[in-house]
Amino acid sequence: MAMPPRRPTNPFAAAEAAFKPVKKPAAPVREPSATPNVRELVSIRIDRAVLDHFQEDGPGWQDRINDALRQWLAAKG
Repeated sequence: MAMPPRRPTNPFAAAEAAFKPVKKPAAPVREPSATPNVRELVSIRIDRAVLDHFQEDGPGWQDRINDALRQWLAAKG
């Protein structure tokens, strides 16, 4: 019975295989909500100046950001 070699026959190929990046599975596609005007919790990064602008008038700043984005969508067509 022949003994297999202790080292791979091609060390370069073995090293490449060991450090090959792992492919992540694709993120599941989220279907849009069938119910209109349903709000969804998201996390976004906004410049401090933009956030300060919307928070100047106190509570409701998230609604004001949402309204501004809706106006931008309407203007975009």
